Amino acid sequence: MRVAITYSYSLYWGGAERVLEVLAELFPTADFFCLLADRRFIPPALRGRHITTSFLNRMPFLKRYHRLFFALYPIATESLNLKGYDLVISSDGMATKGVITDESARHVCYCHSPHRSLWDQYTHYQNTLHGLKKLAFTISAHYVRQWDFSAAQRIDTFVANSAYVADRIRKYYRRDSLVIYPPVGTMHGFISTSTSDYYLTVGRLTNTKHTEIIVEACSALSRRLMVVGAGEEMDRLRKQAGPTVEFLGHVDEHRLRTLYSECRAFLFAAQEDCGIAPVEAQSYGRPVIAYAKGGALETVVESKNCVAESTGIFFHQQDSSALARAIEAFEAVEWDFSPEYIRRHSLKFDTSVFADRFFEALDLPLSCPRDRSQLV
Repeated sequence: MRVAITYSYSLYWGGAERVLEVLAELFPTADFFCLLADRRFIPPALRGRHITTSFLNRMPFLKRYHRLFFALYPIATESLNLKGYDLVISSDGMATKGVITDESARHVCYCHSPHRSLWDQYTHYQNTLHGLKKLAFTISAHYVRQWDFSAAQRIDTFVANSAYVADRIRKYYRRDSLVIYPPVGTMHGFISTSTSDYYLTVGRLTNTKHTEIIVEACSALSRRLMVVGAGEEMDRLRKQAGPTVEFLGHVDEHRLRTLYSECRAFLFAAQEDCGIAPVEAQSYGRPVIAYAKGGALETVVESKNCVAESTGIFFHQQDSSALARAIEAFEAVEWDFSPEYIRRHSLKFDTSVFADRFFEALDLPLSCPRDRSQLV
């Protein structure tokens, strides 16, 4: 059986890249196809594998400004040659689920989300643009949206990374899907014998992550906050941060594990499709204070009757005042949380669970090439 795995691009590191790494482990002979790739951001498990890129990759400036040229994605995607492959797996948010496959091939799409700027956040994104940029986006989005819907109809099996995304797939693509949560290396987690007096947030510093809410809340309460990650919002966040907020940028794996294990709680203000970082924090037995929308409602548990059977606390308005109140509510019951219960809950999202569920979805006589507990 010849297997091809497609994805949009390797231009930064995130949750989608972790899915790719696990798929590479599960399918050790698979070939990879993408639109754009920067060698610096190719996931380690893909290095040395056969990776075919589209013609867009021969235009260096596109790697930096690729979002401005998304109207070229359909042509670039359909230019990828997948002739002769029996199984095609697209790890996708927008583009490469539209690859053209052989009639006999089976195409499974692991969907991270229908592309937000084309669908539910189209008007919001459109209103951030002006003049010719706005006109170009409006015209391009109309064309790409039609292609995106058409591409979704060619998929044999849709797999969503959360029930929240499954609902959006049903709304925008009119397709049902299986739900398999993304793989998280929860087996690496552990419960520390001590904690420190800081809160933690981890992720790319972009406007969709709403890290400014976390920075504002901790600054107003004079609570220590460690911010891990980098991105376009870094300078703006530094200017609004109080003296108790520390920006660490990218940190190595050892430092990140220490930060997770010793924080008071993990803070999460985004409306994510799933959200891997809150699960990672829970694998270290740490509670999560999260915005009550999107995938967080599926990965974080708040029991109104028993804090010891909760893995976190929700806040219901996406602003710093609501988060500040949630932090104070958390501190009133902080010692009632059970790190052991929180860690046990996180194991439901382990990489081995993803592998088992994914093979079940394929319904093929495949076996993992190695002990699944050792998958990244």
